[in-house]
Amino acid sequence: MKLIWGLLTGFFLIALWSIIRPHDLFTWFLEATPALIALVILAVTYKTFPLSNLAYVLIWLHSIVLLIGAHYTYAEVPLFNWIRDTYHTHRNSYDGIGHFAQGFVPAIVAREVLLRKTPLKRGWWLTFIVVCVVFAFSAFYELIEWWVSLASGSAGDAFLGGQGDIWDTQKDMALCLVGSILSLLFLSRLHDRSLQNLQ
Repeated sequence: MKLIWGLLTGFFLIALWSIIRPHDLFTWFLEATPALIALVILAVTYKTFPLSNLAYVLIWLHSIVLLIGAHYTYAEVPLFNWIRDTYHTHRNSYDGIGHFAQGFVPAIVAREVLLRKTPLKRGWWLTFIVVCVVFAFSAFYELIEWWVSLASGSAGDAFLGGQGDIWDTQKDMALCLVGSILSLLFLSRLHDRSLQNLQ
């Protein structure tokens, strides 16, 4: 319980910082909404379907990535502007961190739900289905970015975050795919132990 309260406190402090003088309030709303939706879902399901500590920590870390991106916009995070300017890369790459996290974190959450709520057992089929679920969500999120950009015109450009890269959508989905695979590869055993502690 102490972990949950610590994560909640950290979340609210960073969310408060994030909404104070953001780069653009409309973009803040678009970028922060997934973190806020996740918070509501986790609060509603906490009594009936609590997650493992590992899942909660990963969701918290993903939320922080989202809230930082919401504050600055993904194309203007200062540290990554410095990296771009210092190492002469062609764009601010914080967007890549966000899309990698979009695969890395939901992979563990999807794995947990499937292990606890379906007859699926640990093994290759579980891994395959988790990766497919996460990849499908990533593709759907790219559609949402496209729809928002179409509906809002130039106001949605910061949310789309393409930075002039014609392959941005494909790169985003590839990063999500890599994130999900690496998450399952490196965290599955730790996740199993966290699930045992939950039981």
